[in-house]
Amino acid sequence: MNPDDIKIDDWLRIFYGELPASYFIEVIIRMTFVYLLLMVCIRIMGRRMASQLNRNEMAALTSLAAAIGMPVLSPDRGLLPAIAIAIIIVAGQRWISRIASRNEKFEAITQDDMEILVKDGVLELKAMQHSRITRERLFAELRAASILHLGQVRRLYIEANGKFTLIENEKPKPGLSVIPNEDQELIEEQPKANDRLVCKNCGNTMFQPLKPENECNHCKDVNWIPPIKSEA
Repeated sequence: MNPDDIKIDDWLRIFYGELPASYFIEVIIRMTFVYLLLMVCIRIMGRRMASQLNRNEMAALTSLAAAIGMPVLSPDRGLLPAIAIAIIIVAGQRWISRIASRNEKFEAITQDDMEILVKDGVLELKAMQHSRITRERLFAELRAASILHLGQVRRLYIEANGKFTLIENEKPKPGLSVIPNEDQELIEEQPKANDRLVCKNCGNTMFQPLKPENECNHCKDVNWIPPIKSEA
């Protein structure tokens, strides 16, 4: 397009473009075909595509959408290349899924693996760092599950698909509060355990007496505070 032909007040060009009116009918035909092709591909790739996606499935779906979307926008692009690309993507995704279902190592490489973020009320800091999960994000997930302190948590997993799975402790023990520091009023209302201290960094608990310079045997931190206990 000639730069002189571009005018900011040319509303007809902005909304209508420079294509003939007959192309709008073609767009409807192309869009219908692409929509049906996408639905067929998702159906072939399995029920997982309609649920929580893993990395492999997300990559396949976005690649598929990007590849087959071009024929809708470009009148000079045919539909056959989109079909060929769709076949390659679907076949590749199904091949990876089949191999992953038989080989755990291959599955871990292509789709990642789960991590234990909290074990028996203690933060697994290395796992959090590896998963790039911050304390604030983790505590927010626990608060959303009505957890008030780490002593209520037996296990917290982050699954390969990014979802969190919580297993609560049947017999809660005192633990580190997950209430944000901004809500000091609620923190003060939480009942404290007087017979032990909790590491403010990882949530590991130790019975008193403890000296201020004592290191946590889990994370080597020296910041101790009274733990929160569950109300009877």
